[in-house]
Amino acid sequence: MSKDFASLPYRPCVGVMLLDPEGRIFVGERKDTNGAWQMPQGGIDPGEEPQEAALRELWEETGVTEDKVSVVGQTSEWLTYDLPDHLLGKIWNGKYRGQKQLWIVLRFQGADSDVNLETEHPEFGRWKWSNAVDLVEEIVPFKRDIYEQLVSEFSDLLA
Repeated sequence: MSKDFASLPYRPCVGVMLLDPEGRIFVGERKDTNGAWQMPQGGIDPGEEPQEAALRELWEETGVTEDKVSVVGQTSEWLTYDLPDHLLGKIWNGKYRGQKQLWIVLRFQGADSDVNLETEHPEFGRWKWSNAVDLVEEIVPFKRDIYEQLVSEFSDLLA
């Protein structure tokens, strides 16, 4: 008997669009998937506000601390994506069909040397500043629609 994945809820999550002073976007390459670039993101803990979760995820994944950023935007609504069939039931203990994400846009006010991927649970093996076109082209296909929406919504902040 197969599980009805369409009936599963979305995992509440935040995403972080970290922008340098020129409007370029931070992306990291996942350690577990060569060539898979993405912006920092992660689940919202119980009782945690989305902005708190974004700052925590940023620190956990990049080593960038709250004093090195300022909040400059947030998506107007939650954005959702469904996992591709080959991942359904395999991640998040099979409890979710995908994620619903609130994205927080942060302006980076530090130096590149403030980025430290060697965190307690490293997610990225390397990182770079990307422009909007490359960002959308390099993201895994099942997240591309969300990244296109982000680039459109925050185009005034981007390089």
